[in-house]
Amino acid sequence: MYQLLLNLIRQGLQKRVPATGLGAFRIAFGLVILQEIVFLYYFRHLIFDPVPYLDRASPILHFLLLVWFFAAACLTLGWHTRRVALANYVFWVLFLIFTPMWQDFDGGFDQLMTSSSFLLIFLPAERGLSLDNLRLRIKYWAPRKPHEPPGDAPVLAYLLPVAISLGLIYFDSGFHKLSSEFWRNGMGSWLPPTMPYYMSAIDMTPLLNMELVERIIGYTIIVFQLVFMLAIWFRPFRVPIMLLGVTFHTGILLSLNIYPFGFGMLVHYLLMVPFKWWRGLGAALRLKQPLLQVYYDEDCPLCNRTVLTLRHFDFCRAVDFRGLQTHARDCRALDGIPDSQLLQDLYAVDARGEVHSGVDTYIRILLALRWAAPLGWIMALPGFHTLAGRVYRRIADGRERLVCCMENCAVPPLNFEDERPFAGFWQRHAATEWQRTQRIAKFLVLVLVLQANSTIHYAFLYRWAEQAPNDPALALVDKLSNYVISYSHTFLGITPHALYMHDHFQGYHHILALSYREKNGKEKWLPFVNQEGRLLAPNWGRVQSMWANVAVTRHMHPERLVKFLRKITAYFAAEMGIDLNDAVFVVKMKEVETPMDWVYDLRHKNMAAPWQDIGTVEWKGRTMRLELPRRNTLDISSH
Repeated sequence: MYQLLLNLIRQGLQKRVPATGLGAFRIAFGLVILQEIVFLYYFRHLIFDPVPYLDRASPILHFLLLVWFFAAACLTLGWHTRRVALANYVFWVLFLIFTPMWQDFDGGFDQLMTSSSFLLIFLPAERGLSLDNLRLRIKYWAPRKPHEPPGDAPVLAYLLPVAISLGLIYFDSGFHKLSSEFWRNGMGSWLPPTMPYYMSAIDMTPLLNMELVERIIGYTIIVFQLVFMLAIWFRPFRVPIMLLGVTFHTGILLSLNIYPFGFGMLVHYLLMVPFKWWRGLGAALRLKQPLLQVYYDEDCPLCNRTVLTLRHFDFCRAVDFRGLQTHARDCRALDGIPDSQLLQDLYAVDARGEVHSGVDTYIRILLALRWAAPLGWIMALPGFHTLAGRVYRRIADGRERLVCCMENCAVPPLNFEDERPFAGFWQRHAATEWQRTQRIAKFLVLVLVLQANSTIHYAFLYRWAEQAPNDPALALVDKLSNYVISYSHTFLGITPHALYMHDHFQGYHHILALSYREKNGKEKWLPFVNQEGRLLAPNWGRVQSMWANVAVTRHMHPERLVKFLRKITAYFAAEMGIDLNDAVFVVKMKEVETPMDWVYDLRHKNMAAPWQDIGTVEWKGRTMRLELPRRNTLDISSH
């Protein structure tokens, strides 16, 4: 079995494919990280402050978020990709360990992002759609000797993230779904969108009221998750599996308010897009004929760097860059211009045969690129054109030229390994293909063992330990297994994915909301949970998880409830300008249904259920007190 794994890995390393899909995945993955960092920064006082605006967290957290944002932006653009991928992974781990993101504000996709962030350190994702390609072209440029950085990658670089980040999640989740009552009834996709805390603002009632369709969707999801890991290794199944997965996660985005999880899963499907689709997209973007011909001095380092940069961002191939020394006499439009004058400026010839030079050439290039046309329009305006012309003239007249022929020009030695983090380490410990195969195989075996430990622990061990609390051997095994999980969960994102199972929804019959009671007795609902029971935007993602999965559950813990009522009221008091020296908030409750089988029009029934006032949150002198005279209406545990 291990030998078969080695052979498969070796084949995956030997087969080279375009790196375009890896680049697209890196960009989309980076955008998901960026939006999450923006979310964290927006809610930084709610998430990180022990008591929002009153007991503040260290300002260094806010600074680290900004540094993380910069690293994620560089990762998205592909600038020093391996280094910023390492920085991004470190930030994910640090924030998960040392901030409330670990438990109180679990985003539901942190382990997915940790796992993929770790893999991205080793994937050659900088070889496609990156600024690193441009940087290397410029770094290793030599007169009339263009160098192209590698633009391919082993096919294994596509398959491993899909297998580890998606395949293990799906298999573990599908395995747990088999033990969940409402999933076995085919209602797995139906129940969450009927629960006000989880439903999105989009009314999915027409679909939710189709019992047969919902059962088909529910059972299809279970089968899809169980066979995904096996199916992705066979080419005929990849596109159907990809389309099915994209459909499911698009449904999550539309029906639930856990959009970061939906986006985080969706971007991984870019790794399953067939290569011919990427080639077809590239061919569709390219123009059949360039709109502009630009002639530049091949012996001018500045001109060459400029051309390399412009060509890198010319996605439609709208500009044909040609060297003056090689192609000037091929263009009749330039016949009347002396050679000495041609070398002083950048010349362009458009489709009508008109010649442009200097700053006008740059304007024409920007217009031809299309995406940069607004900048070209600005440069063409009176005043701006004059200023741009002066700047151009100063740079053009001060540039240096090389007097060098092709035979005598020295070319810097190419060594792309220098671009990897800890380049010296990589060079000292460079591995052969067989050594890389063995290392990857050992890593995969380790991942499979850790995932098996996680799945078995939460499916069997901890339940057995609860049923036999006096068995010392079972208690020891359970403790050791949990100890291993704590590390695999933190550093590799390996965790149980028994999300939204029956033990979460069964008995979850009460939801809470808050309003502010003004001095005149008038109540004003906090912009948090509305009258329907839905969490309002932007209180989704981590904030929704905090309120619906930690603060308010089927068995509410009094300490947790007090903690998060304090957080929510203090946060929204500052947002709404409420003085906490003397403020009263009303705790409202409504009953909802979470049945294990289908009920007609349950979404509307749960939203229309009436609210009851069950208590108050009183702030006096910035000290909070919770009064729940009707606490017997809630299932609040005492332990």
